[in-house]
Amino acid sequence: MWLQLRRGICVCETQGVSSGSAQGAGPYRDSVLLPRTEFPMKLTGQNLIDREVQIQQECGFAELYSWQRERKAKKEYCLHDGPPYANGDPHVGHALNKILKDIQNRFEMLRGKQVHYVPGWDCHGLPIELKALGELGTSGLSPLQIRQKAREFAEGAIARQRAAFQRWGVMADWDKCYYTFDGTYEAAQLKVFQDMHSKGLIYQDYKPVFWSPSSRTALAEAELEYNPQHVSKAIYATFALATLPPKMAEAVGELGSISVLVWTTQPWTIPANQAVCFMPNAQYSVVKRRDSSQLLLVATERVSSLATLLSTELESVGTFTGTELEGGVCQHPTIPRKEVPLLPANFVTMGKGTGLVHTAPAHGMEDYSVASHFKLSVECIVDEEGRFTELAGPELQSLSVMGEGNDAVISMLKAVGSLVKEEECVHSYPYDWRSKEPVVIRPSKQWFIDIASLKDKAKEVLAKVRVIPESARGSLLAHLDRRPYWCISRQRSWGVPIPVFYHKETGEPLINKHTVSHVTQLFSEKGSDCWWELPLESLLPPEVLKKVKVTDYERGDDVLDIWFDSGTSWAAVLEDSRADVYVEGKDQIGGWFQSSLLTSVAVQKRAPYKALMIHDFVISEKGEKMSKSLGNVVDPDTVIHGGEDPSVSPAYGVDVLRWWVAESNVFSEVQIGPNVLNSARDSINKLRNTLKFLLGNLQGFDPRTQAVDPKEMHYIDQYLLHLLRNYSMKMTDAYNDFGAGRAIRLLQAFITRDLSKFYFSIIKDRLYCDPEDSLGRRSCQTVLEEILDGVTRSIAPILPHLAEEVYLHAPGHNEGETLFRSGWIKSSPVWRRPGLEEAVEGACAIRDSFLSSIPGRNAAEYELTIEIEPGLLFELIESLQDEPTSSYSQLTELMMSSQTTLTSALPRDLPADALISNGSFLINLEGGVIREDSAYQVAAVPTSMARCPRCRRYTSSSPDCPCPQSHGGLY
Repeated sequence: MWLQLRRGICVCETQGVSSGSAQGAGPYRDSVLLPRTEFPMKLTGQNLIDREVQIQQECGFAELYSWQRERKAKKEYCLHDGPPYANGDPHVGHALNKILKDIQNRFEMLRGKQVHYVPGWDCHGLPIELKALGELGTSGLSPLQIRQKAREFAEGAIARQRAAFQRWGVMADWDKCYYTFDGTYEAAQLKVFQDMHSKGLIYQDYKPVFWSPSSRTALAEAELEYNPQHVSKAIYATFALATLPPKMAEAVGELGSISVLVWTTQPWTIPANQAVCFMPNAQYSVVKRRDSSQLLLVATERVSSLATLLSTELESVGTFTGTELEGGVCQHPTIPRKEVPLLPANFVTMGKGTGLVHTAPAHGMEDYSVASHFKLSVECIVDEEGRFTELAGPELQSLSVMGEGNDAVISMLKAVGSLVKEEECVHSYPYDWRSKEPVVIRPSKQWFIDIASLKDKAKEVLAKVRVIPESARGSLLAHLDRRPYWCISRQRSWGVPIPVFYHKETGEPLINKHTVSHVTQLFSEKGSDCWWELPLESLLPPEVLKKVKVTDYERGDDVLDIWFDSGTSWAAVLEDSRADVYVEGKDQIGGWFQSSLLTSVAVQKRAPYKALMIHDFVISEKGEKMSKSLGNVVDPDTVIHGGEDPSVSPAYGVDVLRWWVAESNVFSEVQIGPNVLNSARDSINKLRNTLKFLLGNLQGFDPRTQAVDPKEMHYIDQYLLHLLRNYSMKMTDAYNDFGAGRAIRLLQAFITRDLSKFYFSIIKDRLYCDPEDSLGRRSCQTVLEEILDGVTRSIAPILPHLAEEVYLHAPGHNEGETLFRSGWIKSSPVWRRPGLEEAVEGACAIRDSFLSSIPGRNAAEYELTIEIEPGLLFELIESLQDEPTSSYSQLTELMMSSQTTLTSALPRDLPADALISNGSFLINLEGGVIREDSAYQVAAVPTSMARCPRCRRYTSSSPDCPCPQSHGGLY
């Protein structure tokens, strides 16, 4: 039932100092109960840094993760840590990622779940190898020497990053992290490898791969960065038709020699050409150039654009369908007596070029698919350094294909009359993600994962995964569609060796469940260095040694792609092999998210995660990518501890860094800089001011013995508990949705709208001037303690240091208690009382009408007469004031007036200076069963009462004499 309305019961309480008059006056100053607390309004400089470190130590930050793992909990929450790369110092990208994760983990832990979070590091790979060796390179070093230097470098980077993550307050057991170079991790990885190999999903083949000449290794799609400003020398070149397609021969064969016109941004691949491809369902035309009478075969829909490009008219002399081009054969432009066929291909597009595609199967993925279908030769003419081999001919041998070799091919085409036009083309081109140099496509014998066989199942399980934001799902699916296979072998030393042996004469690989299982066991016991340390007879299992001659074999030199390394972390780290969520940057859409999905689907036919949370990257305040050369790099350590000049780089402390992360819209580019950080600091200081007010007014109050039952509270106090409950539920929902930014907005709105502008302005009189142990004051303090506790807990996931600092000052706790070991916001269903909300909000609507009639003036200087027609609203408002007229009722407190009279009709003898305002309030109870729109009028007249010298309200008969309520508060 809704609120029981009562008549004839006195509910008035002592009033006190009006808002803004908390100082009291004269001889009564010491009788006013002003706020007192040792909690500082703000902390700066070294004091701030020291206090944060002190709180981490006193409140057991380092032990918190182990404590919550040991406690009993009904549910577990697993956030699997994507391993940061162990090749450098911690940066703001790390801060964004790690703090986002920690906010969620701390929230889930406060909610009572047992959090599973094991930090990890990706320790292998070329970038670490290159940085570890520096200018020395690999020349003269054995694989074990290279690995030792790389390991030492990675361990140093891990130590620096781990120290930073701990300083940022990230909750974890930092003595039990996972590292991809640990033997046990490597063994788990090889078990996944073995499972996939036994299912035929891992195989060896000779096919084109992305190859980095600068790093001299194959690369996977996830190891590429696309440079949108890459400049290529694009050419239009002709291939003379040596044999016309039958239909063309009949129609235009007597007109003379016809040439196929092709366009390419990679002229260096022309010597490797094996075919020219056309679109089967497109239309093609033989056109005559007005300026030279040359006959060219091009796509019909490209004729207009080509005429503009070539600055000449192109006259059509014959039109054919794509299928009518079959049977045509072209003369290779640079290789005498070599002929190449015209072939159909569905990848041909009409957006650029001529609609006819020069096809070099060794140096293009789609080109290779044509070669596979038509059994074309796949000869590689480029070596590991990106230079032409002898197969390209003596004129090109040893020339760099991305430099002078490219120019040489263009010159050769020009010399034979095949070059029609050369131009610069700015386009997106793949670069090595670490060396920042362009890559080439070249075939080599590598190990691959058959993505085509996994794709459908991967899409099926991905459909059941929650993706935040949902808009990122399309990119995840696009990456699955983009590649039919994944090259997982790398030609380096620092990584997990592919457990394969090769016959010295035939090159045939020796790999089966026995060999892989044996090597897996060795790695688990000794680490992967044993691949180079142990003799071959120790690396091969007994059952294999019985069947082969050891001296006929040699161990393989390749290591596994680091994306396979990290992509199998679910098998090495997760207890159930499945996490509740993975949280990483959008670069992992084609990286860790994909590699984890594919390996998990292959082995356990499900995704290793129930949800993906994908954030964007950090940029400067000006919207620029961070760069040392631009001088806009923000070091998180400098943010926390300050720079050399505190006036330029002050010490903000770690909670400002965490607030920045939480407040940012992480689903778009995240800006950081002085303005953003200053704003975060100011927001925290405003929050501290509110918390200081709450703590100051709780001095001497013990909620364990002095709390007032909600049923006995003032209605305005009960109403604030109702608002606090709504706030706590909204905050819970926000954190559940990874909405830390929404949580901050809810916090700020609650403090500004519900507390500072509303509740605090109303209750100060009661707090400061009522007797210390009065019901009215204790009622208010009970609510303030609940607000303090609720607000502190609600900010704890974002600002753990501030939350624990407040908890140390807050009343009602035993010594040694910490906030994070005491749970989430403790709101009660009892706080939601039907009718209460309508009574207070109805009174607030009346107050707003009154205040709008006296703009800029003090409400306390007026006496009010409120007229409400008999009905539901009158009964609700009457519950706030039992007497017809009162200076000390809850209604007068809400109105902030000198005196309030509640009546069903305004008196006829109102003074001439009375200000009349009116309005209406819609009451909606029992889910709409009870609805009533009630009208009201408010008459405000200047009070005749004097200002009380103690409480400063206009409730006294004389300016020298305390009002009755203040007089009671003195004794």
